[in-house]
Parts: sequence; C-alpha cells; structure tokens
Amino acid sequence: MLFSVRGKFVKGFEQRFAELVGARFASACASGTAAIHCALAAVDPEPGDEVITTAITDMGALSPILYQGAVPVFADVDPRTYNVTPESIAARITGRTKAIIATHLFGNPCDMTGILEVANKRGIPVIEDCAQAFDAEHAGRKVGTFGAVGCFSLQQGKHITSGEGGIVVSNDEALARRMKLFINKAWPYGEPNPDHTFLALNYRMSEVVGAVAFAQSAKLAEGVRQRIRMARRMTERLQGLPGIETPHVRPGDVHSYWKYCLRVDGAVIPGGSPALGNALKGWEVPSAPRYIQKPAFQCAVFRDQRTFGNSRWPFTLAAPEAVDYSPERFPGTFEALERVIVLPWNERYTEIHVDYVAASIREAVQQLTGGKT
Repeated sequence: MLFSVRGKFVKGFEQRFAELVGARFASACASGTAAIHCALAAVDPEPGDEVITTAITDMGALSPILYQGAVPVFADVDPRTYNVTPESIAARITGRTKAIIATHLFGNPCDMTGILEVANKRGIPVIEDCAQAFDAEHAGRKVGTFGAVGCFSLQQGKHITSGEGGIVVSNDEALARRMKLFINKAWPYGEPNPDHTFLALNYRMSEVVGAVAFAQSAKLAEGVRQRIRMARRMTERLQGLPGIETPHVRPGDVHSYWKYCLRVDGAVIPGGSPALGNALKGWEVPSAPRYIQKPAFQCAVFRDQRTFGNSRWPFTLAAPEAVDYSPERFPGTFEALERVIVLPWNERYTEIHVDYVAASIREAVQQLTGGKT
C-alpha cells in the first residue's frame, strides 16, 4: 500500500513525531513549503491580510503567503541571531496583520516568550518555521509547540530527511483538523457525508516517503546531541580569535545547529566574510559567506511583484507601508548578511573534523590579517 490514507507508515511517523516534539497533533505533508502553506491555510487569511515574516529565509517559506492571497510584511532581524525579535515584529503589526511567522534560523530559537507576549496581546496566531530547528529548545520546551502551528521540513539537508517531505504540529484541535483537510484536498476521509469543504490541494506524503521518515525519526535525538557536542567544541576552539564571533545563543535556549555560523568583522579581517570563505578553500573547507546573497524582498517576485500573470495580485491589495523595502528599514538584516559565514554541519562530524576546520579558520584569519591576530 503506497497510499498514505490507507497505509501505516505515514500515520506511524505522525504519531512518533508528535510524541518527540510534545504536540497533540501532527500531519505529514509533501514538503516544508507545503507545511507552511498548510499552516497559513488553517489561519485562513482574507485577501490582502498581512503576514509578518523574515527576509532571511528560503523562498519556500514565503511563496505560500502569496498563494493564500496574503501580503508578506518583513520584520528586521537581530544581526547576532539572524532571527526576528519581539520588537521588530511589534513595529510591523497593523490592523491587517493576520499571522506572524517566527523562523528559527540555523537551529537557533527565536525569543518565543517575547514574541508570544506581543502576539497574544493582539490575538494574532504565531506560526513557527522549524525547518532548520529540529529538537531546538526555548524555555525548556521544543520549538514548534509555542505557536499555533509548528512547521518542519524533511528536505535532504535537514536534521532528518526523507529526501523531500514536511510535517505540521499543533495543540489546537481545530487548526490541526483544518491542516489535515488541506493536505487531502479538503476531503474528510472516513467521515460521514464527505465533501470538498473548501479550496485545498493534494499535499499528501506517500507511504514510501513516510517509511523513510519513520525510520529517520528514531535517529533524531542522538543526531542533534552530536551536532551540539561538536558545535560546543568548535566554539571552544575559536574563542578569542579576533574578528570572529561564534554563535550567539540566549541563556537557557538549545541551538540544534542545522549549520554552524560565524560573524566576521570586516574592520578586523580585511574583506570580511567573503574573503574568509575564499581563504578557507585553500584548506578545502566549504562555506557560504552571506548565506543568501540578498534579502528576500530584493528578489524579483517581491521587487517587481511578479505573481499571477500581470496582475501583481495580492500586492495590489497591500498598504504602501507593507511593501516599503527601503534598506534603512532593515539595518539588522543587511548587517547579518554582510557578516555571516555559514559552515556545513552534520551529526557525523567528529572531533578530528571539528579541530581541522577550527585550525583552518585560525590559519585563514592569520593569513588575511597578516599575522596581526
């Protein structure tokens, strides 16, 4: 049986993942993008409603906003954590705000306590994008369980993977039901008098993918523990290196290290993060300076409002303030991208790997600074 509605592996994965995260409900879907889309469909915005999000993220976390007829409104980020903050979110809330998406970038949790305080005062649901943050924790709880919905991706590069795939979790029974329906073309399998109750897609996960995801889920906890152990070792090895800042994690939070990121001070290291990334090639250490080359709002889909034909919809419904992408409004975003260099990371790293990369970074910095470190 390859059809998940009648199979056992997808259902087994959903049950196990809900237990791992600590959520009441979980529904598997086709991708991380589909997970974000399911969450937005559950919130059910009206055309022209606004969804606050980050400009440092994958396009798959942004395009569902447009497909649901809502307008993405970008909040600035803390340049140390690369995450949106309670303050930056509060500054973008209007009477049209329908939802907030908090993205735990690189596995570093957002300040969910502060974000929920801002959101709850106004009755705005928070969607957590946990695609890069499996098993990360804030205030003693797993991310994905603070907001109305938590969204995860099982794409190839994530903490666990089935090649492609996603899953949504929630403690809200009504939202969980609506997401389950959205995954299944709004057809309530097994219920009396079924009907396609609203506009929805086929975002189902197949049993083949579900079997892989089910097996992978058993490896998650130890995999994340190893990532954390090796990240702590890397941080220790790089302490005191001029011009280099290791990951900033708030006290009490658990960073699950999808990637290991450094902040590079261009005033100390000539050429900044691009120069460091280029130098590391000499030691065959891969890296991604800047992570993404520009904020999402500078991509054509937002800059030129290229959506459905030549309609520009739903941007045609947007308030001018919502689509004002002036760089001075996003100082943290531009600083974060200018300084960050992203190092690959996974649970198979050993002390030998970490020590080699750390030594390579030290030598590269010394080379770039002329030995002035």
